[in-house]
Order: sequence, then C-alpha cells, then structure tokens
Amino acid sequence: MTDTPVCDLSNRDCEPCQGGMAALGAAEAKSMLSELHQDWTLSADDKQITRKFTFKGFAKAVQMANLIAWLGDRQGHHPDIAFGWGYCSVTYTTHEIDGLSDNDFICAAKLDQIIDAN
Repeated sequence: MTDTPVCDLSNRDCEPCQGGMAALGAAEAKSMLSELHQDWTLSADDKQITRKFTFKGFAKAVQMANLIAWLGDRQGHHPDIAFGWGYCSVTYTTHEIDGLSDNDFICAAKLDQIIDAN
C-alpha cells in the first residue's frame, strides 16, 4: 500500500505558462496538496511546494536529482533542486506568476507516480 493518494494530476501534462494569470490561492493549493504524497509541504507563504528525499550516500541523491531534472525537461516546467550527500530536495513554484500553478502540482504528482512505481 502506498502513502500517495490516487490522483488525476499525474495524468495531465503541463501547459506553457505565459504569465498574466493568477497564482493559486491558499485554499486551492492546500486542496491540491492533499492529492500528493504526504511528504510534500506547502511553504508558509503558499508559493512553493517541497519534498525532501533521504538516502544512504551520494550516488542515489544524484540519481534522484537527475530524475527530477529529466521530468522537468519533459514537462517544460523546471523545479529548483538541491542535493548532497544523503539528500535531494525538490521545490516547485511558477516563477512567472510568483506562486503556485496547476503545473507545479502536475509535476509533483508525476514525480510521485514515478517513485511509487519503483
């Protein structure tokens, strides 16, 4: 059994962001967050979602960072990634609108789906 709820977000693809749209409000962001793995957190200002992974060593952290980067390129929506010995952290936000969009949650759900499949 997985900790990730069944989610339609992973079946969607990111839409190019042109700016000029409103960021998701706090209530909508919290609702969408509930569709993701429980390890995702919403920033205090409701503008970012982050998930941290831990590993025993450096190579797995690099592999995770590469997987996240590959997914970002595939979706055309690029997260902030930090990694080092024993950890990899991914943060999604839509820079064009200075907040969260559907794209951030779509990418997070797709990442959850890939990780849960392995």
